Amino acid sequence: MQLPHRHKRRKRLYHKDSSVIRLRPTHPNHIWSIDFVHDKLSNGRSYKMLTVLDEYARQALCVEVRHRMGSADILEALYPLLLQHGKPEYIRSDNGPEFIAAPLQEWLTRVEIKPIQIYPGSPWENGYNERFNGTLRKEILNVEWFATTQQAQIIINQWLKQYNNIRPHQALGMRPPVPETIHRGGQ
Repeated sequence: MQLPHRHKRRKRLYHKDSSVIRLRPTHPNHIWSIDFVHDKLSNGRSYKMLTVLDEYARQALCVEVRHRMGSADILEALYPLLLQHGKPEYIRSDNGPEFIAAPLQEWLTRVEIKPIQIYPGSPWENGYNERFNGTLRKEILNVEWFATTQQAQIIINQWLKQYNNIRPHQALGMRPPVPETIHRGGQ
C-alpha cells in the first residue's frame, strides 16, 4: 500500500491572524476598483453596470449602464475618468473575461496603470467596490423599476451625486468623499 503524495505547499494570501494580504490605498488615485452589477429592466431584459471607485477617497467615479458590456466598453467608460480625475497607479478587478481581455490589459500597460486581479472566488479582496455595489443595489436597484437603460442611467447619476457630495461616510469621519462646500475649522 502506497501513501498519497504530499501536496505542494502554496503561499497563502493571509497573515497568521487570518487577515487578507492585499494592497491598501494610501492616497487619491492610488487604487481604483472596478466591478459589474447585473439587473433586469421592467420588461425582463438584462443589463450591466460598470462601477468604478477610488478606494482611498471612497468616491464613486462612475456607474456606466449598458445592455451589454465588453472590454471595449470598459475602455470607453475609463477614458473620460482619466481625463477628469487623472490616472490611477492601479486598477483592481476580479478575473472576469471583460477585465482580463487582451485589449484592456494592453491599454493598461500602454498608459502605465498596473492591473490587480483578485484571487478567484474572493470578492472580499475587492471589498470597497463590493460594499458600494451592495449599497447601490439596496438603495436604488431594489427600490426602482427601470423601463430603459437610459432611465436607469439618469436615476443612478442623480443618486451618485448624493452619494459623493452629501452622504456622510463613516470611514471619512462622517464626511462625504467630495463635499459640496469646503469645511473650514471654526466657521
